[in-house]
Amino acid sequence: MTKTIPTPITDFHAHIFARPFFDALASQSPLPGPVEQKLRDVTGRMGIELPEPGIDAHLERWVGQLDEHGVTRLAAFASAPEEIQTVGEMAARSKGRLVPIAVCNPAAPGAAERLRPLLEERGFRGVLLFPAMHHYHLSDDAVRPVLDLLEEHEAIAYVHCGILVIKLRDLLGLPRPYDLRYANPLEVIPAACAHPGLTFCIPHFGAGFFRETLIAGAQCSNVITDTSSTNGWVKTQPDHPSLTSVLERALDVFGVDRVAFGTDSNVFPQGWRSERLTEWRQVAAELGLSEAECVQLFHGTADRLLGATRTVQHAT
Repeated sequence: MTKTIPTPITDFHAHIFARPFFDALASQSPLPGPVEQKLRDVTGRMGIELPEPGIDAHLERWVGQLDEHGVTRLAAFASAPEEIQTVGEMAARSKGRLVPIAVCNPAAPGAAERLRPLLEERGFRGVLLFPAMHHYHLSDDAVRPVLDLLEEHEAIAYVHCGILVIKLRDLLGLPRPYDLRYANPLEVIPAACAHPGLTFCIPHFGAGFFRETLIAGAQCSNVITDTSSTNGWVKTQPDHPSLTSVLERALDVFGVDRVAFGTDSNVFPQGWRSERLTEWRQVAAELGLSEAECVQLFHGTADRLLGATRTVQHAT
């Protein structure tokens, strides 16, 4: 039996899914009825809990999960613009346990101006980008001000590539605007070359575009990847690789200092997905990674990129 190595844990990829995220999607839904009723119906069908309004209970629950599972810090994503303020406030009250990550359409007018105070005053360490949802190329001129700003602050651009499914949107009857022609990791290469001081993360090993993710990582030293999600995308691959094979190939190309552990945790009652830590620790053991390599994979890369814990302003 292979032996797993206990290490410090920093989760580089998780969604907070606070109440404003749910309210924002439900308010756009064409389904009949008030927002509250739509959310109760849909979350009941999904078997998930609808967070109560307000910050305190949701923050206490997330920090409690980190304490329970020995997680040092967590990159906490806002998944809709309406959720950004809440995520920032939760992070500010978390005593450094949550590191806030914004979400935006960088091609939208004024995107950089809205992002700047988040980076400079609110402690945000990066932004989550969905080219397939918002239909832009990372190399478009309209996107450059946001990338310039992120580079200026040595922040992180999480670029979702590959398969994109948001079940809550589907059940609320919202359209699927996703165009995966914008979601190829090869699209990251020109932007990464133009912004060598900016770290681009392609999550989920490219979510189906694994080969292209490896190519982007081989081409650009400022491109990294993470382990997050169920990684069900392996079913789309002709050779149906095991996660052990996936990590082995990723480490061959990226090296252990450019692969970060992440869970893609998001909703309750599941909470922080400890089974994904168990799974990836087992994979690391099967590959015979050293203690130093495990520390880097499960903590070091994420900890370095998320930066030092900072005292930030509370929202007013």
